[in-house]
Amino acid sequence: MVKVVVCGAAGGIGQPLSLLLKQSDLISHLALYDIVNAIGVAADLSHINTASKVTGHVGAGALAEALQGAHTVVIPAGVPRRPGMTRDDLFKVNASIVRDLAQACAEHCPKAFILVISNPVNSTVPIVCEVLKKANVFDPRRVFGVTTLDVVRSSRFVHEVKPQFEPHEIANRITVVGGHSGATIVPILSKINQQPHNQSISFTPEEIKTLTHRIQFGGDEVVKAKDGAGSATLSMAYAGARFTLSLLEASVRGKRGVVESTFVHLPGNPGSEWNQRFTGLDYFAQDVELGPDGVAKVLALPELSTEEQALVKIAINELKGNVTKGVKFITEPQPGAPPAAKL
Repeated sequence: MVKVVVCGAAGGIGQPLSLLLKQSDLISHLALYDIVNAIGVAADLSHINTASKVTGHVGAGALAEALQGAHTVVIPAGVPRRPGMTRDDLFKVNASIVRDLAQACAEHCPKAFILVISNPVNSTVPIVCEVLKKANVFDPRRVFGVTTLDVVRSSRFVHEVKPQFEPHEIANRITVVGGHSGATIVPILSKINQQPHNQSISFTPEEIKTLTHRIQFGGDEVVKAKDGAGSATLSMAYAGARFTLSLLEASVRGKRGVVESTFVHLPGNPGSEWNQRFTGLDYFAQDVELGPDGVAKVLALPELSTEEQALVKIAINELKGNVTKGVKFITEPQPGAPPAAKL
């Protein structure tokens, strides 16, 4: 049995994410958890004619039941970004939510894969890892920051500029490195025309500059367009489902050669040594080959153009603070910070 748990399943990301996961034959039990409304969402999804069972779990007292026996836990829980907010502004609220969910995972499903969508991912992934370390159940191969939306946006935005680029072809997946906010997002556009079927594609320096900025700050387009009603939910749900299903293809079905960009803890992960030396960081997003135990291999960063090298340097400098903030939230709790919930 493959049980997938969505924590925050009644929210703007959680509902469409759960809908997409319900369609997969890789999942036998879809457990939906939230502080409200998860039972209704589960009842609705349970009418869809696929084989997986759907259960709803509401409130802290129901979290243990939801997590018990989980193969994969996906965490989109938290508050959305509002106009004028950065992802870092979300930290004060979302950090404690993610901490408490990670603690519950450590207690009830310590071997589960944990996929973190809750922003700011650059800080919430270190929070999850530090909680698991304190509980002595940390396996760096099993914790992922879902940065797939940056990859999805890259393919779509490139297609808008170069229509001959097929955005949905898996062979056209664009590597995105760094992190998952603003200047920490670095799309590697210089490698597109090295793919045999894309050799005719070339960019002007201005196109590269414009595309890169749009990919880095694409989330702001959605926040502005929704005019106070939230941030990217549907596209994030699509990206979150894509990563979840890629992981299941590799870990459950045993499919080889499954590669996605994701934000991971480098130390302890196979193949990460070069990236650690290059970045000087413990966390970084790059291409990862997925396997039965999660991370099968962290792929070395591709050769970067001069412009991309400069962008990665900026990303590294910003990521240092993001990561430290997440780590210190667990290792050095601040006075007045919300205590860990009893789950």
